[in-house]
Amino acid sequence: MITRKRLAAALCGLLVTLTGGLSPVAAWADDGEPATAEREAPKVELVLDVSGSMRARDIDGKSRMAAAKQAFNEVLDAVPDEVRLGIRTLGADYPGKDRKEGCKDTRQLYPVGPLDRTEAKAAVATLTPTGWTPIGPALLGAAEDLEGGEATRRIVLITDGEDTCAPLDPCEVAREIAAKGIHLTIDTLGLVPDAKTRAQLICIAEATGGTYTSIQHTDELSGRVSQLVDRAAKPVLTPVATEGAAQCAKAPSLQPGLYTDRETFGQHRWYRVDVLPGQELRASVSIAADRAVDRDYGVLLRASTLSGREIVRGESAGDGRTDVISTGLRYPKPDIEDADSDKPAAETVCLRVSNSFSAPASVKTTPGLPVELSIAVVDGPDEAADAAFLGLGRGWWLLGVLALAGFVAGLLWGWLSRWRVAVWRTN
Repeated sequence: MITRKRLAAALCGLLVTLTGGLSPVAAWADDGEPATAEREAPKVELVLDVSGSMRARDIDGKSRMAAAKQAFNEVLDAVPDEVRLGIRTLGADYPGKDRKEGCKDTRQLYPVGPLDRTEAKAAVATLTPTGWTPIGPALLGAAEDLEGGEATRRIVLITDGEDTCAPLDPCEVAREIAAKGIHLTIDTLGLVPDAKTRAQLICIAEATGGTYTSIQHTDELSGRVSQLVDRAAKPVLTPVATEGAAQCAKAPSLQPGLYTDRETFGQHRWYRVDVLPGQELRASVSIAADRAVDRDYGVLLRASTLSGREIVRGESAGDGRTDVISTGLRYPKPDIEDADSDKPAAETVCLRVSNSFSAPASVKTTPGLPVELSIAVVDGPDEAADAAFLGLGRGWWLLGVLALAGFVAGLLWGWLSRWRVAVWRTN
């Protein structure tokens, strides 16, 4: 007698047969090895300030240390398996007043390597705000922890105050690390920072091509650290410094890639990108408020023709709860067949980046705000949609095959059900 399990198994087998070979398989080279070569696992070290000031209760009604621990637990749960992660502390062990001893207070809490989430969380749970703020020594120690190999390396510094161990200036330490040419990036996150702390952390980050973020809430901390860890796992292109122009006619012509610039408060900057028929332009821009700014601001990314006709725009607004604001746009250029030309002419698209930031009178507006501009030019939307359709195959023929498979399976199920009922009645 045919059971429900046997019927289900038969139908699953039919579907597998009908759809077999439709899912993409890994590409293999002629020698039998995967076509994409494996790269060395990226390394990240989180450097956490555990100095006495971390007792302050000004992040979502709890102490800075409690917020950091919560964020760390969330980050550790989300760390990609391929990342080799370590944790270093500063100011966690020495409670005394001897400055010389306090400035030695940095140690590796969890070694850089494959992550044991339970062990790492247990180590973080034991931390109590204790001592000094030796940022410079901690950065030197973290750089040593990440030595060796050609992997992507990143230090993520999380602190709530200035370094207390001058004359070892942490900004100079960061410059020394950058001068070694070891491609190590330092990102800094300031917990409820004052102006001096903000300036020092910006300097550290800029010295190595990293980023600075001001943190006011727990979710901002966990979200930003997770982004930086993911960036190490999936490194982006090294940004190229550029300088936008006051009008499109004089703007730099950009190739696909990642670019950095600076834009003063309320300024417009222009860039140019060439797009061929049948291609799609994808552009995004982020502007960081690396100093105190007034609430309510926005960023606009506008694409237009050389004659000034607007094609498409992307815009976003903020209200002071974040230090980075981003927007993007997409422009698919129609594919025009020209029998007389094998190489149709490219269209020059003018990109204008504008911001509506303003600042209190006491805040310096120079240099301008950091701008990060991402440019991609890909095949038109039809080809892209075909390639990405359900992640299974190319083109509408796959949809037709799946629909046919469902139709045949439904007919078989109905026929087998009626046959089963008839057999049951005869018995």
